[in-house]
Amino acid sequence: METVPIQMPDGSTVTVRMIPAKGPHRHPITVDTPRPVVVIVPGLGVPGEFYSLFGKPLSDRGFDVALLEIRGNDGRPKPAVSSSHGYQELVAVDFPAMFEAVRERFPDSTPYLLGHSMGGQLGVMYASRIRGRLGGLILVASGTPHHRGYTGLAALGSAALSLTANLAGFWPGDTITAGGFGRQSKVLIADWARLARTGRFQPAGADIDYEERIGRLKLPVLSITLTGDELTPQSSARQLLAKMPEADITRWHNPESLGHNGWISDPASTLDYVEKWLRDR
Repeated sequence: METVPIQMPDGSTVTVRMIPAKGPHRHPITVDTPRPVVVIVPGLGVPGEFYSLFGKPLSDRGFDVALLEIRGNDGRPKPAVSSSHGYQELVAVDFPAMFEAVRERFPDSTPYLLGHSMGGQLGVMYASRIRGRLGGLILVASGTPHHRGYTGLAALGSAALSLTANLAGFWPGDTITAGGFGRQSKVLIADWARLARTGRFQPAGADIDYEERIGRLKLPVLSITLTGDELTPQSSARQLLAKMPEADITRWHNPESLGHNGWISDPASTLDYVEKWLRDR
């Protein structure tokens, strides 16, 4: 695995990890039939390197893989009171820099963005900005946190996180033993809470109408939900897909009880379906 550190405008550093394909390719690499590079975007609080448990066996099946990072999940410095990055900065500043590194490493490969949880939300936003430069989207355990997709206390979670982040100046998730989503920028948490409250992608500082752009996406989309996933139930995934009426959508519900993150460390069934979908492009 190769690592490429990238410095962002605020001085923070994120790492892109490259895993070249090892297995046989179905098609020869030509201008008309480039092979996929699967670009994995982490969920909130999950370091990008953890996804090597999925990325390495995927590369063994003949696909180039790149593992991106989200500011705050890993790297330095950790989010603090001065941190001001949210959804807008990640998709308008960080993603272009990281994807450029991927293109330089795999110039003959077509990027397919695989986003997990919040990574899928960011992936949809990024796709709406670049208009056709992705081969497709793979959304794993990814939906919107809009309260209408949830019941009970789960519907109140994002509001509580946002309130705490505003009071502290950042979200202190690294002080929580499990499920704290790591230490995060208050702006990022506020964007997440706004999406949960309104059901619309309206991040702070937005320079485009994301809802309108997302509604015009026409690329292939694979949405994978998982049995036992309380963080992203099927209703949440449906809400995100409903924002893309012109996309070519394939849905698959993994019957194995893997929960929200288990597909990463126990990847076989998910790998099988992702490989089949990619081979059929």
